[in-house]
Amino acid sequence: MMIRTFTPHDAAECLALFRNTIREINRRDYSPAQINAWASDDISLDAWAKRFEGRIAHVATHAGVIIGFTDMTEEGHLDRLFVAADFQRQGIARQLVLKLIENATEWECDGITTEASITAKPFFETMGFTVIQEQSVPCRGVALTNFKMRLAIG
Repeated sequence: MMIRTFTPHDAAECLALFRNTIREINRRDYSPAQINAWASDDISLDAWAKRFEGRIAHVATHAGVIIGFTDMTEEGHLDRLFVAADFQRQGIARQLVLKLIENATEWECDGITTEASITAKPFFETMGFTVIQEQSVPCRGVALTNFKMRLAIG
């Protein structure tokens, strides 16, 4: 596995990985209606790609294929962290988050925040994040439960 900086050419592959991971992994914690809203086929590739602009983003690759990705704002908000279904529990998400912690430290952020899914919450807790609050957020007309979490740095 190799971690490198995201490039705009990675957007389509990351979107496909995002959809597949939600459909394969998150389905154990969310209803079919929630999965269909979250991983909708209606997500615009252009809009998806624009969300990476102005952020630090990394991809994990294996044999030239993207197997994970993450992105974070300069203010320290980790927006997306996804690892391909076939590569779960191999330390990839951990390596991606450690890279973001390194970036946040360089930017002198005092912490990293995220909104973790039910599925991802235990992972973030093992990385030292604490729950600030449980939330219900709208997504294409369906409510999704997630957890606002924070990791203090420094």
